[in-house]
Amino acid sequence: MSLSANGRDIDVFNGDADGICAVHQWRLAYPADTELVTGAKRDISLLQNLSASYGDSVNVFDISFDQNIHSIRQLLDSGVKMTYFDHHSANTRFEHPGLTMYWDDDPKVCSSVLVNNALGRQYSEWAIVGAFGDNLSNTARKLATSLGLSEYQVGQLCELGKLLNYNAYGESLADLHFHPALLYAEMSQYKDPFQMITEASAFRTLQRGYHSDQLYLNSLNPTETGKDAILYVLPDQSWARRISGEFANQLATDNPSKSCAVIVPKTNSAFVVSIRSAMPDLHPANTFCGRFLTGGGRRSAGGVNILPASELDHFVRLFFQYFSE
Repeated sequence: MSLSANGRDIDVFNGDADGICAVHQWRLAYPADTELVTGAKRDISLLQNLSASYGDSVNVFDISFDQNIHSIRQLLDSGVKMTYFDHHSANTRFEHPGLTMYWDDDPKVCSSVLVNNALGRQYSEWAIVGAFGDNLSNTARKLATSLGLSEYQVGQLCELGKLLNYNAYGESLADLHFHPALLYAEMSQYKDPFQMITEASAFRTLQRGYHSDQLYLNSLNPTETGKDAILYVLPDQSWARRISGEFANQLATDNPSKSCAVIVPKTNSAFVVSIRSAMPDLHPANTFCGRFLTGGGRRSAGGVNILPASELDHFVRLFFQYFSE
């Protein structure tokens, strides 16, 4: 349990579908007036500027352990109690009396599933939403089958997951339809995801935005294609930054035998990259992305947050080499 008797309760979560569904499940089980720390999908170093001290309780959902290792050590050494749920690479993980960690990098697992398991599957519908958003369709469908959901209900949860995930992508918060904290605030009113789908204005807004941005994809062609991999470079537009993550997921679904890369220009003469591995055990995405300074992720999906323009050609060569070995 994460409630702090004397200090503050602080929830830190990735602004994508998996992160937001993970913290939502936790707070359905343990309601509290908490401080929220979140951001766009690529804002993964959220613990760096966190102000917490002895007696505070920090709960982290779907944030890379490796990317925040120094902050984690400092917070724990200052007397902060920390509960951590994640499925990204955690090569630097360690044991500490103040740290309770739920971690699994199995490609079939996401943070929402880890929270769901820790809570005895009390809110599995939200775990299904998070899994669909994280492009773990088989995991989501397996959970849905255990609940006896109809195909129509599964489709509804799938759409909600994709829309929540779509909202998180952008170079900055200005690219997003909703700040993830505001989206979570609306989402927190609903114990039942089907009620949110029916009633929430945010759902309608994201639905319209997603379909509008998706129309641009009809005119896109691959920048480069190989036997085992496919790569797209999108234009320098807000719609491209918003749709890039779901487009990468769509490519992975439509091309199950090919690893995929989606590259989008940033405003500072650099690029941001999304990777999906067709063979995560043989060619883990996080291993490849880890070759770059701002790269990371998990075995099935990873990314590079800042790829300098001068490294683009080198990146493309390495991408096709690595995923064709």
